[in-house]
Amino acid sequence: MRVLGILIICLLQGSCMSQVNQKINGVSFVASREEATQSHVDQVKEVHANHAAVMPFGFMRDLNSPEIIHNTDRQWFGETKLGAKQYIEILHKNGIKVMVKPHIWIRRGEFTGTMAMNSEEDWKSLEKSYESFILTYAELAQETNAELLCIGTELERFVAQRPVFWKKLIHKIRAVYSGKLTYAANWDEYSRTSFWEDLDYIGIDAYFPLGEEKTPTLAQLKEGWKRWKSKIADLSKEKNKPVLFTEFGYRSMDFTAKKPWEVERHQEKVNHDGQVNAQRAIFEEFWSEKWFAGGYVWKWFINHEEAGGMDDNRFTPQNKPAEKVIAEFFKTH
Repeated sequence: MRVLGILIICLLQGSCMSQVNQKINGVSFVASREEATQSHVDQVKEVHANHAAVMPFGFMRDLNSPEIIHNTDRQWFGETKLGAKQYIEILHKNGIKVMVKPHIWIRRGEFTGTMAMNSEEDWKSLEKSYESFILTYAELAQETNAELLCIGTELERFVAQRPVFWKKLIHKIRAVYSGKLTYAANWDEYSRTSFWEDLDYIGIDAYFPLGEEKTPTLAQLKEGWKRWKSKIADLSKEKNKPVLFTEFGYRSMDFTAKKPWEVERHQEKVNHDGQVNAQRAIFEEFWSEKWFAGGYVWKWFINHEEAGGMDDNRFTPQNKPAEKVIAEFFKTH
């Protein structure tokens, strides 16, 4: 009778396997000056996304500054706690789960992974400031019942040089937030991150170089994934943790898979075929793997009608052929 009861429950839910193995089909919901509206969320639903990363921001003066300025009235609405809360609530209202993923912006767009302090005093000041920053959003994640919290994004030197701080910080986060935790390690950082055992997912911003071709084919891209995929799978097995691509995406430009992390605005000509092929390759290589949890497309602007387009060579797939690829895949996986 007990087995029969379990079977009935599974049938009512769809199936046990689909519930257990459902992937995170997410978009990175970019912070805006304005509130998110139902029409904004409708466009997320149009691509069949079941998750969204909400990304409040803190700001630093330079790579050696120990102060993180956050949750102020000088920031855009979506970058603040109030804005993030409004985004989470309207996404949840529409059945879309949320990862709260705080980011740091350093003046002039300096890469956060190279941030480092010049003295022990400054390191301690940074730790205090970062703890205030991340606990603000851990408390928000708990208040709004957000499904995931990302405890940091691409902070390689900070993580490497202050391991004791991060261990203690995770414990403090767990004390205020009861959901799942990850960290967004850069593609060339994740193998050295020291605290995967303390989190629920191995998080990777998946900008792996896959090839030198101007317009890489699907076959070339899948071949390019081979050397990286086996290492990712090995780490998942070693740590007994699923892998989550906290960011993944490609620019609609020539040589999109050569250095996928490049962000310079005037780089290379528009190439939609390369972006489409790269999106297909990552889906086909990873979404069928049991150890892989899914990921969040980088990036999705809330004002869909104004985003992307056929003349745009940036990351967003919006109003480009890649958007259709994502929608078709998310609908069936």
